[in-house]
Amino acid sequence: MEVNHRNGNGLSPDLDARLSLIRRNLQEVSDDKRLGEILRERDLRILWGVATTGKPHIGYLIAMSKIADFIKAGCDVTILLANLHSFLDNMKTPWELLDLRTQYYKHIITASLESIGVPASSLQFVTGTDYQLDEKYTLDVYRLTSLVSENEAREAGIEVVKQVEHPLLSGLMYPVLQAVDEEYLDVDVQFGGIDQKNIFSFCEEYLPQIDYDKRIHLMSPLLPGMSGNKMSASDEESLIDLLDDPATVKKKLKKAFCEPGNVVDNSVLSLVKYVLFVLFPKGEGFLVEREEEHGGNLLYNEYNDLEEAFSRQELHPGDLKNAVQKYVNKLLEPIRSKFQQKELKDLTAKAFPPPGKLKNLQEDLITPTRLDIRVGKIVSISKHPDAEALYVEQIDVGEKKPRTVVSGLALTIPIEQLEGRKVVVLCNLKPAKMRGVESFGMLLCASVDDPKQVEPLDPPAGCEPGDKIFVEGYEIGNPDEQLNPKKKVWEKLQVDLKTSAKCVAQWQGNDLLTRKGLIKCASLQSVAIK
Repeated sequence: MEVNHRNGNGLSPDLDARLSLIRRNLQEVSDDKRLGEILRERDLRILWGVATTGKPHIGYLIAMSKIADFIKAGCDVTILLANLHSFLDNMKTPWELLDLRTQYYKHIITASLESIGVPASSLQFVTGTDYQLDEKYTLDVYRLTSLVSENEAREAGIEVVKQVEHPLLSGLMYPVLQAVDEEYLDVDVQFGGIDQKNIFSFCEEYLPQIDYDKRIHLMSPLLPGMSGNKMSASDEESLIDLLDDPATVKKKLKKAFCEPGNVVDNSVLSLVKYVLFVLFPKGEGFLVEREEEHGGNLLYNEYNDLEEAFSRQELHPGDLKNAVQKYVNKLLEPIRSKFQQKELKDLTAKAFPPPGKLKNLQEDLITPTRLDIRVGKIVSISKHPDAEALYVEQIDVGEKKPRTVVSGLALTIPIEQLEGRKVVVLCNLKPAKMRGVESFGMLLCASVDDPKQVEPLDPPAGCEPGDKIFVEGYEIGNPDEQLNPKKKVWEKLQVDLKTSAKCVAQWQGNDLLTRKGLIKCASLQSVAIK
C-alpha cells in the first residue's frame, strides 16, 4: 500500500532547533546520529501506532505532545490505528467492535491534538486492516515468522501484549506485524512509549533479515498511574479518561499518589513535566494559586524549579493537585465539548458498551460476520410435491449429511442446470417450513423482479463444499449459531447485498469471496442478492 506523506506544517526552523524539538522529553533514541543525518537531507517520516483497545486516557497526552513537537519540527507524521493489533492482543477488542473503536480513536485523537494546537489538516491516519490483509504484506509476515522463535516473539511483546500462562498464537504475531508495518508505511522512525523497547529491538534485529532497512526508534517515558503504578485502561482508578468531567478529574487527582517530597513515580509531577510544561505558550509559567495566609501564589517558569521546590517540601501536594486539576480541565474541555455532539456520544456508547452488554454484543451489532455463508454442492434436486414454483434440494455444505433447502427457482431455472452445481448457501437462518417441507438454508441468487430473472451465485473454481464465504474486511468473526428472526439481522444485511457492474457479489461495496477468489453471478449487473 502506498502512503502519501505531507510536508510537515510548513515551518523551517534551523536543524539544531528541529532536532531539539524531536528529542525533548524522550527517554531513549535508538540511533541519534542517523536521525540527524536524515534530517539534514529531508523531513523525517515518523510513525506512531496505537492499538484501538480501551478508551484513551490522559497518559496519551504524552504521545500527543510529542506529535505536536514532531509537526513543529517539520516532520511527516503517520498515525496508525492498529485495529488488527488490538484483536491479536488476546482479543482485547472483539472483532465486532474493531470498526467502532477505530472510528472512536480517530475522533478522540483528532480532538486531543486540536486541543493542544495541532490542526486536523496536519494529521494523516492509516487503519491497520487497510493494508495488513494484502497478499504481499501477509507473505512478508510469514517470511518473518519463519525466522522468529516462540520465545523471541513472546519476549518482544512482554511489556505490551497481555501475558498469560498459555499465550495464544495471535499475541505472538503482534511484534511481527509491528516490524513489517515500518516498511509498508514507508517511515524512517517509529515512535512509542518506553514499554515498546523490546518490540523496537525486535524490529531492528529482524526487519533487515527480510531485506528491509532498520528504522530509528524514539521512546517517551510513560505516565505513572494515579496509584503510582502503570496507567492502564483496565484499571479505572489508575487513570483520568480524556472525557472525564471536571468533578471526576478533581476527585481522581485528589486520590492520586503524590507523597510530599517524593519525585519518583509521581503521576502528578509527571503530568506537569511531560504534558503541561510542554504545552504552555512560551513565557507562560505554571501558576499555583494559594491563599495569602498560606504564602500566596507561586509561579514556576521552569519544571526543574517546580520539582526542586516539591522535593524540598516547599510546595504542598494539595496545592500542586489543585493547580494541576485546573490546567487539566482546561486542556480536556475542548475534547469533552466536541464529544457532546450526538453522533460522537452515540459512537462512544456503542464502541465501549457496559460489561453486561459487551457479553451479548453480537445481538446488537449488525455486521456480515454474523452470517454463516458457505459453498454448497447440490447433490440431488426435485420438484416440491405441493408447489410448482419450488425445488427441494439436498445440498452438501460440508456437514455429515446434506441439508434440505427449499428454493423458489422452479419457474426460472431448469432442474438439469442445478443438479450437481456448486452454489452459495446461507446456513444459519431459522429453519422454516415451505408448503410442508422444512428448509434449513437459503440458496443465494442475483435477482431482478421485473422481468423475473434469477442467477445463482457461483463460487470460484477449486472451492469445496463447506468452504467459508466472507465479506472482504470482515474475515474474522464468529457467525450466530442461528439468526434471531425478531432482530431481523438477515433483512438488515440483505438490503446491502448486490452485484457490481462486473457481476461480483458485494456487501456495501466489499467483495464476497473465499480463499480461492471472488463470488460472482453469470451476467446480472448491479442487482439485488437474495
